[in-house]
Amino acid sequence: MTPERTSSMITDTIRPPAETADGVRASAAPLSLTRLSKRYGEVDAVRDVDLHVEPGEFLTLLGPSGSGKSTTLAMVAGFETPTSGTITLGGTDITYAPTHKRDLGMVFQGYALFPHLSVFENVAFPLGLRRVPRAEIRQRVHAALETVSLGAFADRRPAALSGGQQQRVALARAFVHRPRILLMDEPLSALDKSLRTQMQQELRQLHEALGMTVLFVTHDQEEALSLSDRIVVMNAGSIVQSGTPADIYENPTTEFVAGFLGSATFIEGTVSSYGAEPGSASLAVDGGTLIGRCTAASTAFARAPAVLRPEDASIVRPTEPANVVRVRVLSQVYLGERIQCVVAFPGGVEGTFWLDHRDAAQVVVGTEIDLYWPHARTVFVS
Repeated sequence: MTPERTSSMITDTIRPPAETADGVRASAAPLSLTRLSKRYGEVDAVRDVDLHVEPGEFLTLLGPSGSGKSTTLAMVAGFETPTSGTITLGGTDITYAPTHKRDLGMVFQGYALFPHLSVFENVAFPLGLRRVPRAEIRQRVHAALETVSLGAFADRRPAALSGGQQQRVALARAFVHRPRILLMDEPLSALDKSLRTQMQQELRQLHEALGMTVLFVTHDQEEALSLSDRIVVMNAGSIVQSGTPADIYENPTTEFVAGFLGSATFIEGTVSSYGAEPGSASLAVDGGTLIGRCTAASTAFARAPAVLRPEDASIVRPTEPANVVRVRVLSQVYLGERIQCVVAFPGGVEGTFWLDHRDAAQVVVGTEIDLYWPHARTVFVS
């Protein structure tokens, strides 16, 4: 390994807030979408989306392909014209403003770097378009490159950089002109898993360092959970649920949200009664009764699935109140740090839970075992 490569690996990270170079903090602005819709012929790509992004907030639009998340971002960017609704940024209506007059920073899956320009020239490009004085361009580009730890790479061409370094150049170019909001559409999807994880950490550091308002689009649930202040889950052109990562994951209101954000087993049942605690209820299922929380409006005797997360199950009875279900072990899959165990619930539903190595010997394929879920971790959705 060359000394240059070793140095790159040591310094290849975003500077923490205290070390951020002067002159690169973004001028964060709030973003509001009001009844925003986009129709293509007979297809509603986006339907009546109402959304407010706070100044400095990192908000992620999460959903499957065709959910409307990228179309929503494209309307904010000015690449698509809304069929109806309004977009305001910092209190200014930008619904029909040209893209170059919206004061945006943009990073997409393809880095869109100019191959014939140096790193410095790529980052300086938006400042040149805005006719910023040369001395100020030098200062701001230097500050931006130092912020993403690429100060020593200013004279290189993009082809001489790694994928992660090219992504940092794209980031520096996106915030060097101090945009009111940074738009990011699947910016890390072209990277391999290890580099993608590293870049997720660095994006979070960069957001904290610069205080940017960020509208981020992804279909990757782990990415959304690790980066976001707030997640907006979209499906079929509409917002399904909005909240903090912990709230969305632990309190899904629908089967779609629970299934899309994380792994889950769904056991159908009938709400038989409500408990003394707000939101608590009992669900009659094949093989017995589950006690948990209703996160969506429901009524007694309504059908509802219980959401059982694999990390919440155990073959060991917990000290806290817990449900117990008799299951048949179908298989075990060794995954290194843990073992995935597949079981059949009463009624035939297959599900999974995680086994640690010390418990694996107690679980034999083809036998029945008792599986425990804490009441507090058992959720009923609509």
